[in-house]
Amino acid sequence: MTALVLALIAGAVIGLALGALGGGGSVLAVPALIYLLGFTPAAATTASLIIVTATSATALYAHTRDGNVAWRTGALFAAAGIVPAFLAGAVAGRMPEAALTAAFAVIAALAALRMLRPSASKPPDQIRPGTAAGAGAGLGAVTGFLGVGGGFLAVPALVNVLGLAMRRAVGTSLLVITVNSLAALTARTGTSSGLHWEIIGPFTGAAILGAWDGKRLATKISGTTLQKIFAGVLLAVAAFMLVDVVV
Repeated sequence: MTALVLALIAGAVIGLALGALGGGGSVLAVPALIYLLGFTPAAATTASLIIVTATSATALYAHTRDGNVAWRTGALFAAAGIVPAFLAGAVAGRMPEAALTAAFAVIAALAALRMLRPSASKPPDQIRPGTAAGAGAGLGAVTGFLGVGGGFLAVPALVNVLGLAMRRAVGTSLLVITVNSLAALTARTGTSSGLHWEIIGPFTGAAILGAWDGKRLATKISGTTLQKIFAGVLLAVAAFMLVDVVV
């Protein structure tokens, strides 16, 4: 019963962040699954991809209704990340648990620091296809390797590399996250040992409901404020994970 309650609370928080920020919430899924619900790092990254895929697809639908998804741009960006996500997902299953945890903590810390930096959109004529493809491929690799959606990297990339407005970048990032997460999950088919579906199911359900509330929250609180709060939490989680690996 305690595990179920923790799963519901963690799922709701992650869904809120994903719906409000277009990403970032999934970064908390892995540590929540490991430290609160007893998953191994490998199982946690796989379970996180299941949760992120379902939640992102739901949040994508909500943003689509408001016209906040640049489908062509998002599809091209996501396509560049499919193969890297698949390959990285296959490699992650063979990594030592300590190395996987440490890598995740470092990426989480970098994501938090990136969130604290303001983003300024560039005019569309400054967009370089090669840069966009490189950003999409890098995002796919991170998604596959660490089991995170990568929205914390996708939104800044869509703003700074592809010149999208922040609101449109948030919606479009959910398309990218869904595609990359599906590709990474496909690479992990057959590596379902250690997955507790009785936990993953409620966790995912709470995250999906939270994503709807997160979208509404985004209209009431500024994105900058939300990002700063979330970045602070993320830095604390990253520090805890690094200390855990070292000790």
